[in-house]
Amino acid sequence: MRTKKRKRVIIDPRRLRFAALCGVVLLISSGFALSNKKKQEKPTGLIFGTAFGPDDRPLYGVRVHIQPAGKKHPDWNLMSDHHGEFAQRVPPGDYDVTGEAELAPVAEGKPQLSRKKRVKVSRVVHVEKDVEQDINLRLE
Repeated sequence: MRTKKRKRVIIDPRRLRFAALCGVVLLISSGFALSNKKKQEKPTGLIFGTAFGPDDRPLYGVRVHIQPAGKKHPDWNLMSDHHGEFAQRVPPGDYDVTGEAELAPVAEGKPQLSRKKRVKVSRVVHVEKDVEQDINLRLE
């Protein structure tokens, strides 16, 4: 009966260093992931809405400016999509939401571009933590 000889396993020092380096990198990256998670947990609310024209149809391309109440310059500049909708996450507080557009009156099925007029509407919105605030902007 033959006995099996065990092979000696020789660990290469380069592989051992590489494995140790990978372990250190994993520990560091997991620490960054935990610290980033704490930073992302800021309370926010959502302002979303729809811009409507004088004929009660959604308007595309309305410029929407959102700024904290009492400030002069807008903090967020948005544009309504093809469904007239817009959305922005904001910290809790009071906000002025302003919508601007250029409207051309329609006569005989054709827009009269020479009679374009600039229309602007503004609303004040109160946003709380983790609350969605739905608004409508009617540009007339």
